[in-house]
Amino acid sequence: MERKKALDLLMQYNKEKYHIQHALTVEEVMRWFANELGYDADYWGLVGLLHDLDFEMYPQEHCIKTAEILRDGNYGEDVIRAICSHGHGIMVDLKPEHEMEKVLFAVDELTGIISAAALIRPSKSVSDMELNSLKKKFKTTAFAAGCSRDIIRRGAEMLDWELDKLLSMTLEAMRESESVVAEQFGGI
Repeated sequence: MERKKALDLLMQYNKEKYHIQHALTVEEVMRWFANELGYDADYWGLVGLLHDLDFEMYPQEHCIKTAEILRDGNYGEDVIRAICSHGHGIMVDLKPEHEMEKVLFAVDELTGIISAAALIRPSKSVSDMELNSLKKKFKTTAFAAGCSRDIIRRGAEMLDWELDKLLSMTLEAMRESESVVAEQFGGI
């Protein structure tokens, strides 16, 4: 898979800045996790980049339309499965099985909470966010209410990780990739 081709495809189906920035964030977080866990970072990153490909244009058919679009673009079934399984229990019955799928399932919603928490910080950054601050936001269900805490908890359970481990690792991934995402986003 070529990143340029994937980014062009993302831009074809997404125009809202939030969706593009979210895709870039999840891409970089997935790359970070791949490096930490000993996998191919480019592969994991592209799955992260394309994970919400159809959400802006087809929210009622999320994951379903992505499969069609990716098949038309000659993407492999492994990529399609990985992306579609992140909608498990909401849009599709395809359960995350592989470690990459479980990480994507867990971090998709969590990156939304962390991004929202960063926006209300004086620095507007995750660079100075502490785990305790994130945990407080996580427990406040009215904060970033559209981000499902249940999905995040289920993702941690699928990975056999304590919730704190998932929160801490995802926060670290976002800290380390924040400048890369900002540079990429600024160039679009």
